Amino acid sequence: MYLFENDELTVWELEKSDISFMAKWLSDSRVLAFYEGRDQPFDEKKVESEFFTKRERGVHPCLVRWRNEPIGYIQFYEIDDDTRALYHLEKDGSIRYGIDQFIGEPEYWNKGIGRLLVSGMTDFLIQKKGADCVVMDPHADNDRALACYTKCGYEKVRFLPEHEWHEGKKRDCWLMKKRK
Repeated sequence: MYLFENDELTVWELEKSDISFMAKWLSDSRVLAFYEGRDQPFDEKKVESEFFTKRERGVHPCLVRWRNEPIGYIQFYEIDDDTRALYHLEKDGSIRYGIDQFIGEPEYWNKGIGRLLVSGMTDFLIQKKGADCVVMDPHADNDRALACYTKCGYEKVRFLPEHEWHEGKKRDCWLMKKRK
């Protein structure tokens, strides 16, 4: 199902026919350096078992297309009470969403497409899902992603030391947030 478009970028719900794209991207060490980890490559079976069970946990996995070519992935989810506590977010009745994403085709990096993706998804969540705030937690050493998110209006709000297990050790992250 189609969710939104931003310029020549479109986002669709992930379908079984997208498994081969996901397996290709999630076995590329350049992509895995910041998403899942180079020690955790995916094959088609692992993509199917991990990405098609996310909906059961309230996560919406989506395929990203640029000029109708599959180039990446984004997921969104409403922040639950456990995640609010983890991030030290107030329980004030606000609607908060989280997003995670990657461009799986490296030749599309550094072209402003990530900015269109993050801005488009943020707008979609605010306008269509009623989000008061959208958050994400990129690795603290992912300079390219941090610059992209900052250009999209996200702010670093909390340093998260040893927040995520990645490639055999705990990695520092930033909690980034954008309000409507």
